[in-house]
Amino acid sequence: MLNQILCEPNLAAISSSITKNWTEQAIECYKLKGNCSECSIKKANYSFDCQMPKVVKALMSINGQPKIN
Repeated sequence: MLNQILCEPNLAAISSSITKNWTEQAIECYKLKGNCSECSIKKANYSFDCQMPKVVKALMSINGQPKIN
């Protein structure tokens, strides 16, 4: 199943290791519904394009919704 998900053109560059578990950053992205303008990563002005919305899509397909306290 993971191979099917990661073979989608927009998910092909995502490492399978980051789609095994919901991380704090992935949960933040999930809660923000992928609104990058509110994200802590975006606010830090890193020099890379965030792939977290793609990771969240993969996590949802593999693991379902995160458990949020």
